[in-house]
Amino acid sequence: MGHKTIHKMQQEVDEYISQFKEGYFSPLAMMARLTEEMGELAREINHYYGEKPKKSTEKERTVEEELGDVLFVMICMANSLNIDLETAHNVVMDKFQTRDKNRWTRKEEGETQQ
Repeated sequence: MGHKTIHKMQQEVDEYISQFKEGYFSPLAMMARLTEEMGELAREINHYYGEKPKKSTEKERTVEEELGDVLFVMICMANSLNIDLETAHNVVMDKFQTRDKNRWTRKEEGETQQ
């Protein structure tokens, strides 16, 4: 499977959702769903990187799967509100590259992350 643009992902999600009479949930319902998915992601992060091991009865899930769920709901929300995520990303990156450009200590040339 090749790389997909965010535009293609938004289109793919829209084609999937458009099959159903119910369509997209309301923004409030999607916010609740996003919160639910973020909780599931937090739980997986805690199991893999925190001090709380999984119970033997808990289903095996992955951080990747939970991030995918979060992404799907975010795309649904953006689509339902007619938000182009590429444009939203560009706005945010511009903000970080201007307002926050000197906020953190930059690496020296050749320096690697520890």
